[in-house]
Amino acid sequence: MAKGGLRGHGELPLEGGINVTSLVDVAFVLLIIFMITAPIMQGGVDVQLPRAEARPLQPKEGLVISVDREGRIYVDESPLSYEDFRATFAAIVRRRNPSGVYLRADERAMYGQVVRVLAVIQAAGINEVGLVAESEEIVR
Repeated sequence: MAKGGLRGHGELPLEGGINVTSLVDVAFVLLIIFMITAPIMQGGVDVQLPRAEARPLQPKEGLVISVDREGRIYVDESPLSYEDFRATFAAIVRRRNPSGVYLRADERAMYGQVVRVLAVIQAAGINEVGLVAESEEIVR
């Protein structure tokens, strides 16, 4: 009979337990990865809202239209060209039937672009649009 080796009753004793150290290491690595990626996934559309003395409006439930500083248009967080926005916005409103429409426009966006977006919103039958702003109290 051969003595030793990895099989049978050789030199290496068998352990019946789980190596907890490796399990804890993997759990901590996954926790760190989650902590780093969670804020990135909540990014949204990067818009610097104008500040106003009036009570700022916060979008709650409804459809959020954003215009960033380069004039790009986003429906919720999906980017659209102006032509696509103009062609599909009425269908989006009919399909989703939002409780409100909120416009978030970057304060550096061109006024003409914001007016064109408002015209498309009104052409879709939406007469009340909430303009989202930040409170001036944040600056002081």
